[in-house]
Amino acid sequence: MARRPASPFMTPWGPLLAGTVLLGLTACGEPVPVDPLVCGKVTRPEVSSLSQCGPTADFTPINSYQGEFANVQDAEDAVVLINGRCTGTLIEASAGPVVITAGHCVGLGEEPFLVFNFEDNPDGDESTTEGTVIEQSSEPDYALIQLKVLPAVTPVLLTTQASERLAIIQHPRGKPKAIAEGRYLDSCDQQLYYADLDTLVGSSGAGVLNRQGHLLGIHTDGDCDEKGRGSNRGWTAQAIVEASPYLESADLAER
Repeated sequence: MARRPASPFMTPWGPLLAGTVLLGLTACGEPVPVDPLVCGKVTRPEVSSLSQCGPTADFTPINSYQGEFANVQDAEDAVVLINGRCTGTLIEASAGPVVITAGHCVGLGEEPFLVFNFEDNPDGDESTTEGTVIEQSSEPDYALIQLKVLPAVTPVLLTTQASERLAIIQHPRGKPKAIAEGRYLDSCDQQLYYADLDTLVGSSGAGVLNRQGHLLGIHTDGDCDEKGRGSNRGWTAQAIVEASPYLESADLAER
């Protein structure tokens, strides 16, 4: 993450002036946003953990979305509900498209039930299929599911390129597909950190998308709370490709 240059106001008077401004803003009821600390020691992901960032759950049904991520509509058809309790994304791979999700959602060799196009005001017919978990790992926390029948949707591309804001298309609490947006904070130790980006139970395994609608990582866990403190996180696509026997380096690009 790029570091901000030192402020020209940080003369011997700088700290005093900064403190005065901070107190003034606080007194006027305008809190100064502070990015949460990231890249510290993290806990093991839990499927049951809640990760709502702030007092309201800011989810938008995918077919009502009119926000700044214009390309997400190209990616949303590839998002799938897995066993009614997790989210996955059909991704492009040299060896053939597979669904990627969190490793704590499924077990190796399992045959999960997948539902595509489970949406409010659906823009197509709901589609169901089964698949086989061909890879599963806890670190990085990911799994790959090979489908028995491929749906007629375009797989999402993997990327290493972050953007200032990120989006996650997901099935929070197993409900119809929704989207949430938030700020990219940092990437370290093969994990992504993002703020103000709501997720809930059922969101595990959902793709973290950049502005181009490409998959930068997968959401696995978070530490947000309803007072807006903390951040959510997931594993990078790069970490997953490096760990996966199925995926290849050519499947990943800066785009």
